[in-house]
Amino acid sequence: MHEDSGDKTRSGERGNVRPAAAPAIRTVLICGYGVMGRGVASTFAAAGFRTRIFSRRADSLVADLPRGVKAVSRLEQLDDEVPELAIEFAPEDVEAKQVVYRQLEEAYPGAGPIIATGTSGLDLVQLASTLTRPERFVGMHYFMPADSSPLVEVMSGPQSPAALVDRVADAVEATGKDALRLYKPTIGFLVNRLQHAILHEAYYLIEAGVASAADIDHAARRLLAPRMCLNGLIQQKDISGLKIHADAQRSIVPALFHNGVPNPMLQAMVARGQTGLNAGKGFYDWAGTDPERERVRVSRALTALLAFLDTLDSEAGSGAARSTSTPRGA
Repeated sequence: MHEDSGDKTRSGERGNVRPAAAPAIRTVLICGYGVMGRGVASTFAAAGFRTRIFSRRADSLVADLPRGVKAVSRLEQLDDEVPELAIEFAPEDVEAKQVVYRQLEEAYPGAGPIIATGTSGLDLVQLASTLTRPERFVGMHYFMPADSSPLVEVMSGPQSPAALVDRVADAVEATGKDALRLYKPTIGFLVNRLQHAILHEAYYLIEAGVASAADIDHAARRLLAPRMCLNGLIQQKDISGLKIHADAQRSIVPALFHNGVPNPMLQAMVARGQTGLNAGKGFYDWAGTDPERERVRVSRALTALLAFLDTLDSEAGSGAARSTSTPRGA
């Protein structure tokens, strides 16, 4: 665990003593080449990183690889290439991920690469429990679509020095993305904890007959999302007024659905095969929709939206409020 570092521009510094800077990461190994692994590989390759893929399907991936990227099915096929960063995108199962870590540590018994998990919700403490070098373990949480989503969360493992988080985050930023640096491991990172708090309530409202999925999405698109785009989550409360907000919390928070159990409606849908776009049915009917084309459309729309928001940020300029607290790692 690491102490808060609000008085430091980078974590781990004490007084006037600065640790020697580690060299910038320039070689990356992507372990797993599903939708997420493919998107992440493309961002590193496009930024000029030497990018390699470790996948059982390596022989069938040749036509699907970004330019200059090589895929192998066995780590020894990389010859003398030792990646500085290995990012695991195995299925969301602790044992499956730990198998990959074991392969990496056996293949590189020295200092070896920094090992990063691409999990979105598993416990980094548990994932690191079988590692021989847990101090070289971090979490990297990308969002779909990985090629165009602007933010990546980089989180410390249970024994990782904060300087390691900074080194990995610097590599992420070299690909043109924003890196949110989290120096204390917590299940779900930051964004997913916020997102699942909202979704858990939304699923309850659907089950209780208060609103439909379409109603909830309409409210999100027309009010919640635009306000968050402009003012974030916390700053919006400052603008609205904290007295009104505090009074509303006294009434609303006790009535929220706090049961600490995954939503049974959602779990049942998945068990029936209603897994969303790829299956043709989830909360919405996707019959006849080409999944890849739909994802490309969403990716392009997100890119356009982010470009527009950047213009608004630049127009706001010095008029923007300054936070009274220091972001971790800022």
